Amino acid sequence: MPYKVLIVDDSTFFRRRLKEILARDPDLQVVGEAKNGKEAIEQARILDPDVVTMDVEMPVMDGISAVKSLMASSPVPILMFSSLTHEGAQATLDAMEAGALDFLPKKFEDIARDRKEAIELLQQRVKAIAKRKSFSRTGIQATGRPRFAERVAQGKPPPPPAAKPVFMRSASARNQYQVLAIGTSTGGPAALQKLLCALPATFPYPIVLVQHMPGTFTSAFAERLNRLCHINVYEAQGGEILKPGVAYLAPGGKQMLVEGNKHAARLRITDTPKDRAMPYKPSVDLTFESVASVFGGQVLGVILTGMGADGREGCRKLKEHGAKIWSQDEHSCVVYGMPQAVANAGLSDAVYSIDEFADNILNEMRG
Repeated sequence: MPYKVLIVDDSTFFRRRLKEILARDPDLQVVGEAKNGKEAIEQARILDPDVVTMDVEMPVMDGISAVKSLMASSPVPILMFSSLTHEGAQATLDAMEAGALDFLPKKFEDIARDRKEAIELLQQRVKAIAKRKSFSRTGIQATGRPRFAERVAQGKPPPPPAAKPVFMRSASARNQYQVLAIGTSTGGPAALQKLLCALPATFPYPIVLVQHMPGTFTSAFAERLNRLCHINVYEAQGGEILKPGVAYLAPGGKQMLVEGNKHAARLRITDTPKDRAMPYKPSVDLTFESVASVFGGQVLGVILTGMGADGREGCRKLKEHGAKIWSQDEHSCVVYGMPQAVANAGLSDAVYSIDEFADNILNEMRG
């Protein structure tokens, strides 16, 4: 049975093109259309879709309000479409905080010109998050969206990050670890927010973060994390010396590399090397490989939810140096792609749900 799709957008052209593109995939069936959030809620109740594609800016009821309402009444996997502006990024992150699982930049040119890469990406993303509904129906609770989304849907503010005890680094941990490295993609914003918000301000190691996102989105996402978390979170600019208690988010459209030595490691932001064919900008593989070259085995590497296999080879390089690798479990992933690739390659030393990562990181890195 193909996955049922509901398309929500106020643009007649965009709805028509999405329908044509999704209809090419035998695993997808467009069962309905809506031109605003109010119609989307009504159509979702009648059609019971497996996935909804949702525009952010619409008349009558905007996409964020529609997401909140759907999550409160009839939860369904939602893929947001958003403009590549800072404001569009903020709105999309608001929608994901409300319960949407993933997003794609709204590029009319790619849709109009029928670019093969854009078409395949759209079809893959829709199918990937549609599986979450099927997965949850097996009796396993889907945890792709953060718990506080339920509070938002009810008109309540998200709870503040829970206070954590002061983190004291033991001698054994000081010898074993120097950095925490985290890579993620689809479903990553909610997963990273949950994990990082649980770390105390006294976390004594630098953190390097790679999240597959466009440039305007990584900037907005870093700002949001910095407001919510006890630790400091910044979009990396290049030239920074890694400092304890600071998380550095790789900028979208670029590669983030760690250089120098473990006593004075610094970041370099660059384009993808000409001798490397990397589909992702930023790439978890490239960042993790550079971390391995500087810190050797004194790294805890974490792979969270995401499509594809980015991070597997970077984890392999870290393991060759003696580093420890953890991956997210299937039940709590929005898309069990990247963690599965790492686990299937025999590179994962432990598998945790997203709710378990922070406490286990604190316990592990204490020594």
